[in-house]
Amino acid sequence: MNPTGYRETAADATQVTAGVACVWESALPAGAEPFTQRVVPDGCVDVVWWAARGLVQVAGPDTGPVPATIGPGDRLVGVRFRPGAAVLALGVPADAVRDGRVPLRELWGDGAERLAEALAGAADPGAVLAGAVVARAAAGGPADPLAPALARGLVGGASVREVAVGLGLSERQVRRRAVAAFGYGPKTVQRVLRFQRALRLARAGRPLAEVAQVAGYADQAHMANEVRGLGGVPMRGLL
Repeated sequence: MNPTGYRETAADATQVTAGVACVWESALPAGAEPFTQRVVPDGCVDVVWWAARGLVQVAGPDTGPVPATIGPGDRLVGVRFRPGAAVLALGVPADAVRDGRVPLRELWGDGAERLAEALAGAADPGAVLAGAVVARAAAGGPADPLAPALARGLVGGASVREVAVGLGLSERQVRRRAVAAFGYGPKTVQRVLRFQRALRLARAGRPLAEVAQVAGYADQAHMANEVRGLGGVPMRGLL
């Protein structure tokens, strides 16, 4: 059981336009034992404020499970981007932060320090953090218009060649766009998004054999291998 009271708020219309999926918050009561949670790949990038550290950090996209420990009395507030949607707000390609936990000041400079100060004094730090990343994304120019279609094609099980033909691109262009937008090559994008689809189905109570079929795995054994590879434990350990 997660003792941090983790909760998400769906992005509003302005945030959605900037690629935000949700704003989330997690806190551990003072006097509680430190809590470590397994964070598994989801194709997303998060910008996270650690209140106790006064630090704003960029997390992911991950290619494997990462333990995240929150201490007693600590509070985390985060903005999560949809897969492929964080580039404008970050100011760098997604592969620059792949498997990383990068201080935002390394990407935003003094702007990150000013944001941390504003968050420390904010009554609603989630709104402040979301407002900052939305403003940065708007200043970054238009997003790659093909990223959503690229994700749909890859998660649907199409080959790189089929996706390239459908988008009017070369296979090399598809690979380059995938790495820049998602932080992964096309095959890894497929693996991660299929894994997340399987998790959603399993958490909704669907039988695992059915989950494997609906999510697009060859069979349940294939799904089990992929889940262990990306999540570090069998599916039941993630439910």
